[in-house]
Amino acid sequence: MVNAAALPKTIDLAIVGAGPQALTLVTHLLQKKKSMRNRFVVIDPSGQWLQQWQHQFSAYEIPHLRSPIVHHPDPNPYALRAFAESRADELFPPYDLPGTQLFHDFCQEIIRRWQLQGRVVPAQVNGLEPIRERGRQRFRLTFTNGQVLTARRIVLAIAGGVPHVPDWVNALPQNYPPERLCHSHQVDLRRLQLAGEQILIVGSGLTAGHLAVGAIARGAQVMMMARRTFYEKLFDAEPGWLGPKYLKGFHAEPSWENRWQMIRDARNGGSLTPAVLTKLRRLERSGKLSFYEQCEVQSATWQDNTWQVSCNHPEAHHCITHLPIDRIWLATGSTLDVNQWPLLSAVREQYPLADVEGLPILDKHLRWPGCNLFIMGGAAALQVGPVARNLFGGKLACDRIVPALIKETQMHL
Repeated sequence: MVNAAALPKTIDLAIVGAGPQALTLVTHLLQKKKSMRNRFVVIDPSGQWLQQWQHQFSAYEIPHLRSPIVHHPDPNPYALRAFAESRADELFPPYDLPGTQLFHDFCQEIIRRWQLQGRVVPAQVNGLEPIRERGRQRFRLTFTNGQVLTARRIVLAIAGGVPHVPDWVNALPQNYPPERLCHSHQVDLRRLQLAGEQILIVGSGLTAGHLAVGAIARGAQVMMMARRTFYEKLFDAEPGWLGPKYLKGFHAEPSWENRWQMIRDARNGGSLTPAVLTKLRRLERSGKLSFYEQCEVQSATWQDNTWQVSCNHPEAHHCITHLPIDRIWLATGSTLDVNQWPLLSAVREQYPLADVEGLPILDKHLRWPGCNLFIMGGAAALQVGPVARNLFGGKLACDRIVPALIKETQMHL
């Protein structure tokens, strides 16, 4: 970690975020142009690479990734397989999905090999303003500690999603302890004693599955409720999206609205991996887990230190109304809408941007039209495709952003 005081006053490229996508960008940029090494700064509140990613995997006790072994931040697709040569027991079927510790160790090796230790500045950006300096376009970044940085180009490599909270939650009076009803991103299994508790988990995705397994391992009884039927899928999207098979048709589609629909259809809400669903069905047979499918919470009341919950199909799930529930966890995902990003308010004002359901219509280099602001991650989905927020999406984003950064650099040398 570098000291925030080491932040320069001006920089060519500021990268906001230090997760897997930011690390992917830096390694791909340095592979193509070594002279960029001293021309960029990476900014993240943690001051560390992958800190949020590591926290989430640890908090949910996720045993392995959902991505194949060839998807990772190094430019060499086979680098992780070579690294894992003596650790074959940490690769999971059916596509050698890397174990969490293996992937963590590999990323630390990437950071060491590309000499990126201490390159993340511990700072929180709270303002991003396009400015003119000597007639040239620049960005002024302001930080919560009062520091200011002027950058020629910006890459936002942040998740940017806001936790989705169902309407019935917003209607509740705040008369309950916050840990008894919370969104999944606030749950850390490592800190919880759950023996003898009844827990309701709302959501049908993999996060819900991991939390259910972890809670039951701590002695809890779990109910999983979803508006749909729980179903299995190995990856977030079909394997055809991890290559040209589906992406070719996606990129040939001229309508942004149709692309948005293709993204929605491809991701199709939350799904469980075959391994996790098999584990959950086994727990169901042992009486530790109940599934409530095609069912939604209608209302919840906090009384006598427990939740009383009623659902929208009481005739089918009458028993839940009589069950005292100790905790409710909302594994209901997040909503991404760049119009709601406070960080971009000044950019939106100076450079109005069209969007589809909150996803920005960027140019082919994932650049905000009119200025040198690039966006990676889920917000780039209309250009990159349904896997934009995944590791492979980071690689696809680099294929678009890096050539533009290098070309711009050469023009200004």
